[in-house]
Amino acid sequence: QVQLVESGGGLVQAGGSLRLSCAASGILFSANAMAWYRQAPGKQRDVVATITRGGVSNYADSVKGRFTISRDNAKNTLYLQMNSLKPEDTAVYYCKVVSSIYWGQGTQVTVSS
Repeated sequence: QVQLVESGGGLVQAGGSLRLSCAASGILFSANAMAWYRQAPGKQRDVVATITRGGVSNYADSVKGRFTISRDNAKNTLYLQMNSLKPEDTAVYYCKVVSSIYWGQGTQVTVSS
């Protein structure tokens, strides 16, 4: 079965950095576009960044210039490098196979001011 396992979340001060990882199994990872979403308490789940099979990325305006999505097809792993973190980046971060029903379980990112 398809499994997406996120890791790398934690507590960081504003201005700090974190790198999230999403290990995928049960899918042909290299053939799928992937995405990171986030959901803050009481808010809807929103897309943060996407990356195509060929490595073309897109970002939400709120994270442009601070976050970088990447993928390692040899390791079946998706990444999200998050720099210059702000308190408003606090959320549970999820990875997803684009155009599918498959989500990870999420990893908590908390940014303190």
